[in-house]
Amino acid sequence: MRLALPLLFIASAALSAAASPELDARIAKAAAALHDKLVAQRRDFHVHPELSNREVRTSKVIAERLRALGLEDIRTGIAHHGVTALLRGAKPGPVIAVRADMDALPILETLDVPYKSQNAGVKHACGHDLHVTVQLGVAELLAAMRNDIAGTIKFIFQPAEESPPVGEEGGASMMVRQGVLESPRPREIFGLHVTHELQVGTFGWTPGGAMASGDRFTIKIKGKKVHGAWPHQGIDANVVAAESILALQSIRSRRIDPSEPMVLTIGSIHGGNRFNIITDEVTMEGTVRTLDEDVRGKVHGLMREILGGITKAHGASYELDFTMGYPVTFNEPALAERSAPTLTRLFGTKNVKRVKPSMGSEDFSEYQKVIPGFFYWLGVGNFQKGINGAVHTPEFDADEDALVLGVRAMTSILLDALAR
Repeated sequence: MRLALPLLFIASAALSAAASPELDARIAKAAAALHDKLVAQRRDFHVHPELSNREVRTSKVIAERLRALGLEDIRTGIAHHGVTALLRGAKPGPVIAVRADMDALPILETLDVPYKSQNAGVKHACGHDLHVTVQLGVAELLAAMRNDIAGTIKFIFQPAEESPPVGEEGGASMMVRQGVLESPRPREIFGLHVTHELQVGTFGWTPGGAMASGDRFTIKIKGKKVHGAWPHQGIDANVVAAESILALQSIRSRRIDPSEPMVLTIGSIHGGNRFNIITDEVTMEGTVRTLDEDVRGKVHGLMREILGGITKAHGASYELDFTMGYPVTFNEPALAERSAPTLTRLFGTKNVKRVKPSMGSEDFSEYQKVIPGFFYWLGVGNFQKGINGAVHTPEFDADEDALVLGVRAMTSILLDALAR
């Protein structure tokens, strides 16, 4: 996914309830001491990437690390290869959760780096190797602070965020169905995503709709095949499809409130079998992205209305199939406004940016359908080092100094959440 994160304005500098210069310094020192271990762990995951629902080795490494740290109630095999564990503080308090995704993408590794993928055609091109590494670092820091913690933290390591293979279930929705948010039930959940569009040392956050819903659709236009010399005897599905593509774009320009973000993209179109034969069937595939569930439903209805009118006018017919993707990643505003000041306290106002929503999608949203959640951005780009490749491309990489910063940030966010 392409993550567009232009700056809106700087986050507030209000302090959270657990703010303590001594504790912040303690966490910063402990995270810095983990630098080499974090880099080695991230590179190990990067060398051995695994696709969605195939994260066998990754899951095993995670579970072994959690056992070594002394976490409790370690469960494996959730939604195929998911792992959960509990860190119970020595003092009573609430239950919260933190989640990291762990699958890679079917992308060829092209970077000539010491940690180049050894799994041909598979790469951690979305940064999930960094996500898992940061969360393991958080677990290590908090395990060492167990006696000072009031409450319980549930660690969730999730497979198949990039969506399971066709015909399989997986990802956050399956984790939720299998009870990952129960026994015990967290009151809040936290997560992060790396982005090359923010430089290392900076963070981004968005209250409300932070990332778009992501639905996939397939349209079949059905006409009548005939010799290209006598088009009047047939129904040209190519012409109907062309008119439909243009008309569908009017949903964005004329049927939806201009202040509501929405994207409708036709990504592929296939039809015809010879230069002199009128096409009888065209198949188009695309995606709809919105930041509001009401707009999401309205777009679906308008697509059927437009396709029905155009095909009827030409004597053709259509089929429209939707695959409902991830919901809107919605940061409950009050929780976001309480959580973001932790980042500002740690890293300063100039390094914590309130950013516009992204039209990329994330299945962290499935957890947010059940409990409030806060999802934010960790900058991993570095122009000076030439680290600026976009996610989901062969050129993606990260400044590994972000690992320590990610551990500091999430550790403090979780502790502040428990203290509220």
